[in-house]
Amino acid sequence: MAAPLIRKLAVFGVGLIGGSFALALKKAGAVGEVVGVGRGLSNLGDAYRLGIIDEAVTNPAEAVAGADMVLLAVPVGQMPVVMATIAPHLSPDTVVTDAGSTKQDVLTYARNHLANHLSRFVPAHPIAGAEKTGAAAASAELYQGRNVVVTPLAENDATAVAKVKEAWAACGAVVREMAPQSHDEVFAAVSHLPHLLAFALVDDIAGKPNAEELFSYAASGFRDFTRIAGSSPEMWRDISLANREALLKELDAYRAQLERLRAALEAGDGAVLEQIFTRASRARNAWSGGEKQ
Repeated sequence: MAAPLIRKLAVFGVGLIGGSFALALKKAGAVGEVVGVGRGLSNLGDAYRLGIIDEAVTNPAEAVAGADMVLLAVPVGQMPVVMATIAPHLSPDTVVTDAGSTKQDVLTYARNHLANHLSRFVPAHPIAGAEKTGAAAASAELYQGRNVVVTPLAENDATAVAKVKEAWAACGAVVREMAPQSHDEVFAAVSHLPHLLAFALVDDIAGKPNAEELFSYAASGFRDFTRIAGSSPEMWRDISLANREALLKELDAYRAQLERLRAALEAGDGAVLEQIFTRASRARNAWSGGEKQ
């Protein structure tokens, strides 16, 4: 029998993203052993009982010893500490990758803490997720047909990039490549801004004196628009701060659009409202024709 693509995988952060990566690789027969590392012993216990990991450890040095690949699936704000902790214990051939939603900050962290291992550190971002978190939310099917963006560094060894791409492909993902800055600009518009807006709307309504009444009448439109406001506050705090420059530009552009809508409403200008709604409806329907439901 041929050896698996990854003999030993160490996953830091065995939640929805890291846990699903491990399960998908196991289902594909692409990994031998999976070691999980995390802050919550309860979550690690769940991951072990669910068969996501084969061993739970609290010692990072033990986790990365002899590992072919290390996945950093912790919140972006925790990555500097994890990188600094594992750096002295990485084997020269170990490939390290991440699953962070921002890339320029992760690249900075890697240059600071994995300077001697940059040729084997390949940043990536799986475009998949849900408002649920923890090992119990993990699924072997999460990445089927979903985009994963790999943002290779100039210093990367080609074999390391190829291994990361092969791993995500084994999970059923569609692997794409992008520069770190382009990645952050794109996802500020289509991911980070929508999360910011959803959190803001729910917080605004929750703070109203009649919040209970308002929520009691909220239906599918409100639920669909605000679903992502149920996501991890810690993770989205880190993402928002990490990508704040690009996010501020998108927020300003969106605020300008809101001002156009407000002006049209104030003037009773139905024609302008209909023009905006029509362009948006056409664009959304054209995009959702290829959307995975």
